[in-house]
Amino acid sequence: MNAMVDGAVTGPGAVGEGSGAGAGSGWGALQGTVVVDLSRVLGGPYCTQILADHGATVIKIEPPAGDETRSWGPPNLFEDVSWYFAGANRNKTSMTLDLRTDAGREMLLELLADADVLVENFKPGSLTRWGLDPEEVLAARFPRLVHCSITGFGEDGPLGGLPGYDAVVQAMAGLMSVNGTPESGPTRIGMPVVDMVTGLNAAIGILMALHERARSGRGQRVESALFDCGLSVMHPHLPNHFGTGAVPAPTGNDHPNIAPYSTYATGDGDLFITVGNDRQFARLCEEVGRGELPADPRFSSNPQRSMHRDELRAELEAAFATRGAEELGAALMAAGVPCGPILSADQVVAHPHTRHRGMLVEMENGYRGIASPVKLSRTPAEYHTPPPPQGADPTSSQGADPTV
Repeated sequence: MNAMVDGAVTGPGAVGEGSGAGAGSGWGALQGTVVVDLSRVLGGPYCTQILADHGATVIKIEPPAGDETRSWGPPNLFEDVSWYFAGANRNKTSMTLDLRTDAGREMLLELLADADVLVENFKPGSLTRWGLDPEEVLAARFPRLVHCSITGFGEDGPLGGLPGYDAVVQAMAGLMSVNGTPESGPTRIGMPVVDMVTGLNAAIGILMALHERARSGRGQRVESALFDCGLSVMHPHLPNHFGTGAVPAPTGNDHPNIAPYSTYATGDGDLFITVGNDRQFARLCEEVGRGELPADPRFSSNPQRSMHRDELRAELEAAFATRGAEELGAALMAAGVPCGPILSADQVVAHPHTRHRGMLVEMENGYRGIASPVKLSRTPAEYHTPPPPQGADPTSSQGADPTV
């Protein structure tokens, strides 16, 4: 079971009490599920880390050159483990196979004979070129296998088969067009949201396919494309476009449909306030001594506040000018008005609620990570092994460096 060290979660493997992930330790909702992970970079590895945290045996298969993110440092955790790589590859074992060789392909097929899931993010057509066609070889030989393909744009269509990276899809799926300010213009979101939501959708699809397999006895293909997933998170911008025909533009921190819902200046810093209904707006106004504002026709309802957001900002920031952000935020939250300070990464890590929620993983070898946000009451996530050096599968018959 997990332990808590100053609010950080530690796994049995981290303190020398348990065996590695997938070694029959009997933990997790996905215990007994075997995943062969051929994916690299982020979307696929993030998907398989979700499965590994909840007990699946995940065997990470890398080409001889390794997952390229191993070298995406500094900073580095170990010699061939960058912190970028470390963020999505714990609880896995590692093997090195060259799928361009007969020996490498044969070893993969041996692994798939005992596997439930295959995850890969090769360019469409790669498996077929290597003699591992998804239908004619994999599905025919392993009819119960759930085969998850993560691609940039899918296998067909005008963009089918093209390579996709997070930032490219942020641009092409519209996310950049609504992020930023009128002055900055379209701006990349500062974290790889497309890669990560693609990994999440891949994990959901895999679990759906495994659930259906319990009824039918048959596996199936699961596809999660970056382009599709980028489009899927364009809410509420695409619904607004469908309803009005207008083209959404960058609005900075302002919500396109709700006001007040943005960053507002106080006497000593900014505070993000998210008022979702008239009751919350009335409580906000009462707390800052402007109880008359809800009766103002410009601010009497959310549609009116949205149409007069500049005037509303002026009124609120004048009232906030005598209050500090921390004090005002605490008072508003106590009054039932959702709001919060803008915290930096170090402040988030040090925040007592982060540790209270068990959202940090720490191991004796120096590994630190973000814990699983999926909380299961009987079978919680556990953290047994840090991200592995390349080819460090201790259970392989190939020895300490199983390279084929």
